[in-house]
Amino acid sequence: MKKILIANRGEIALRVMRTAREMGIKTVAVYSEADRNSPHVRYADEAVCIGPPASSQSYLRGDKIIEVCKELGVDGIHPGYGFLSENAGFARMVKDAGITFIGPSAEAMEMMGSKLAAKATAKAHNIPLVPGTDEAISDTEAARKIAEEIGFPVLIKASAGGGGKGMRVVNRSEDFHEQLQLAVSEATSAFGDGSVFIERYVGSPRHIEIQVLADNHGNCVYLFERECSIQRRHQKVVEEAPSSVLTPELRKEMGECAVRISKACNYSGAGTVEFLLDEKLNFYFLEMNTRLQVEHPVTEMITGKDLVREQILVARNEPLSFTQEELSINGHAMEIRVYAEDPENNFLPDIGKLQVYRLPQGNGVRVDGGFEEGMDIPIYYDPMLSKLIVYGADRKASIAGMIRAIDDYQISGVKNTLAFCRFVMEHDAFVSGNFDTNFVRDHYQPSMLASKPSDEEVEIAALLAAFLRNNEVTAVVPTEELAVASVSKWKQNRGSLH
Repeated sequence: MKKILIANRGEIALRVMRTAREMGIKTVAVYSEADRNSPHVRYADEAVCIGPPASSQSYLRGDKIIEVCKELGVDGIHPGYGFLSENAGFARMVKDAGITFIGPSAEAMEMMGSKLAAKATAKAHNIPLVPGTDEAISDTEAARKIAEEIGFPVLIKASAGGGGKGMRVVNRSEDFHEQLQLAVSEATSAFGDGSVFIERYVGSPRHIEIQVLADNHGNCVYLFERECSIQRRHQKVVEEAPSSVLTPELRKEMGECAVRISKACNYSGAGTVEFLLDEKLNFYFLEMNTRLQVEHPVTEMITGKDLVREQILVARNEPLSFTQEELSINGHAMEIRVYAEDPENNFLPDIGKLQVYRLPQGNGVRVDGGFEEGMDIPIYYDPMLSKLIVYGADRKASIAGMIRAIDDYQISGVKNTLAFCRFVMEHDAFVSGNFDTNFVRDHYQPSMLASKPSDEEVEIAALLAAFLRNNEVTAVVPTEELAVASVSKWKQNRGSLH
């Protein structure tokens, strides 16, 4: 494999290209008109514009991507995550074109891509499941009776879903029919598939996922777990490895379950098996993601393995270069997703120009990003600016390093989630490890991000207040409040985070 095309954009495209360059492999970037000035376009050996900004006319055009591969003599395609990464039809098109797809087979994607098919596979291999239906709901009244037998609250979930779409929590029997129709409608709109099923609602779960690697020679290993319980809108914001609650015995049991389900679908490459963990440390299979995960860097930090490199080696049909016994956990890694979102306004996406954009540095700090100072944040794609990853000798050191790195990260021009992530790092529930997926609901209010002035800012405010008094400035608010507000405005213009 001498040349690969990365069928993606931004930070994941850059991340794949860096490993490819280390391996002596040439890279091809594809980009939309909105990403013409993106760093991943400049970093690649070759780059081709494949369409207008809308992803449906560019990054989701599998036919155009394969056409570029044929024109440039590309040997393999790495899909990254999102877009076409879990599209079985695209994986099949790539194979039929005589190009290597750096990922699992289309058949494995199809088996794990349907939550119902994945649940059936898990059940057949004695993987613990949350009680619920084994098939898509076709009879509303029969489904309501099943929900009553399971016991409310129940969760209605889209079979083809993800990211919280097509998902409804139902607390009462009388609400079941309405919520079912809403879930079916949303699933149909988002995925073109209205199939839904129901399962018992685990009210205070932790979200634990196991990283697996498998080759084409029957070898499969697990690279331990990631804790992904800090979420908003069912999407992850903070991830860490390892989890603060798993015992070695539980880690081994969950890891072996992940390997069993991977082997059951003849999996190849990097994948992630996700579980819910209840307050009694009982775990239940949730789903399998048949691609590289956004949060894969924390696993790389604690294992010393480059997962993209391993993906490429497996795609070359090479056997895994290590065994389960050779893997161990070293230290602790923390990752935050830095989104262009307003955490003080229900995490709504924000757009604008990155007027100031300076990345943190230092020991144990890694930033996987795809933006530079002066760039505009496009409205067409996911609003993630970067992933900030910090490694430490233990969890306490990792948290301390993350707080320092957040403070060193300078962004102005767009709202962002840095202040929220700092809030998480300092919260007693997170520091103690006593948290679950309801962290935002139970512990966070937008008003909590209101920053307290530093000693320097208090001194500046006092001097400004004295100036206003001495010059007899008339104001509709008390002089001290006017001074503090002026300092606050000065901080925003300066590009401060706080």
